[in-house]
Amino acid sequence: MVNPRAWLAEAIATFGLVFFGPLSVILSVVVFGDGLSIESIIMISLGHGAIIALMVYAFGHVSGAHINPAVTIPMIITKKIGVADGAGYIVSQVIGGIIATLSLMALFPEIGKAVLWGGHGGPSELLNFSMESAFIVEIILTFFLVVVIFMTAVHKNAPKSVYGAAIGGMVFLLHLVGVPLTGASMNPARSLAPAVATGDAGLLEVQWLYWAAPIIGGIIAGVIMNYVYVNKAEKEA
Repeated sequence: MVNPRAWLAEAIATFGLVFFGPLSVILSVVVFGDGLSIESIIMISLGHGAIIALMVYAFGHVSGAHINPAVTIPMIITKKIGVADGAGYIVSQVIGGIIATLSLMALFPEIGKAVLWGGHGGPSELLNFSMESAFIVEIILTFFLVVVIFMTAVHKNAPKSVYGAAIGGMVFLLHLVGVPLTGASMNPARSLAPAVATGDAGLLEVQWLYWAAPIIGGIIAGVIMNYVYVNKAEKEA
């Protein structure tokens, strides 16, 4: 049975991420200028981590607050959610993200596309612009994000009172180290939204990186955590 209320929750939560996350990028440019200073990286990381934590607490009991196709797909594979609902989640996440980007474009018409997409344009100079390196980085970042999600929000023995803070904290950490490398996507909907809304050809060309790598990382983490830890705890209950 599908759950349209959960789909709406995913759309709202993803809107929140794709609005407040890039807004932290916009404000960091206004306050600290162009470029990635320590202050701007911290501000961007806090913006993304905080909105994820709050949306998880707000909608975790409604939809699970996936907010990310790279989380939803492992949930489908491990049968934590049905295929029909999972497809509805992903469509809702993408729609919510696109509406959020369009909202930012309307509010800040003078802001350049580069600021709106928040660095999700491929590998940085630190990676020697290597797509292979960026691919590995995004797999690793998403792997650890999904590990935390499964072991806090899904595992029956985890303390549910702190799972939002744990997931938001992990998002903060992953942005802290990942923003200077790949923009720290870990989320296909987060990267696709500004590419579609702005119609930027360069962003659209690298979408394969921001879809394939996070999904692979998420599936690896979800399958391992589910069959090694989550299922074991459920059988012992």
